[in-house]
Amino acid sequence: MADKVRKDAVEALQGQLFDGMTIMAGGFGLCGIPETLIAAIRQSGVKDLTVVSNNCGVDDFGLGVLLAGGQIRKMISSYVGENKLFAELYLSGKLELEFNPQGTLAERIRAGGAGIPAFFTKTGVGTLVAQGKEVREFDGELYVMERGLTADLSIVKAWKGDQEGNLVYRMTARNFNPMMATAGKVCVAEVEKIVTTGTLDPDNIHTPGIFVDRIVEGVHEKRIEQRTTRKLEGAV
Repeated sequence: MADKVRKDAVEALQGQLFDGMTIMAGGFGLCGIPETLIAAIRQSGVKDLTVVSNNCGVDDFGLGVLLAGGQIRKMISSYVGENKLFAELYLSGKLELEFNPQGTLAERIRAGGAGIPAFFTKTGVGTLVAQGKEVREFDGELYVMERGLTADLSIVKAWKGDQEGNLVYRMTARNFNPMMATAGKVCVAEVEKIVTTGTLDPDNIHTPGIFVDRIVEGVHEKRIEQRTTRKLEGAV
């Protein structure tokens, strides 16, 4: 088997970036985001991007740095409330936005990775979500048709990976990453630790290496998106 390990994020993305491309980026909030790969995309200067991600990071971290660099043309997301720049760009008409209910977004990505071009769901029927889409009746209930999503490139973040690209995610950092790994024409994974092939328990592998083209060990800051504290009783 070919060794898929690359020395750094720039090498891992070499030959995969071009203007106008669609990128899927794993993560939920700041949990499980491929921050090292995002930084390399920022450094590349690639522009006019369509990005599929649950959200768009925060103003100075995660996908927010691509917004700040003027590299994103359109976002396909379910939540964008933590990024003030996102709101400014959208309201000024400088950024396109395709909103999705979160479950619908997840299923659109899963469907794309499974080769399913479209599916019907009750979510969004009778709302703005359904405008311009086919609505069909099944067993007396109305359903709206949603298209599967694919991308030119998927960037995902895992806890551990081996030289063949088998990945293990940790707890909630699993979020959108496994389904996005299947839905990109090319998948590049960054991990906290690369281990020798054969080290990972086959029964505990979340993304098989068949879906991963390149893997790199990243450097991770692990910021807290919303820090909420209270004064302890008796504290001075």
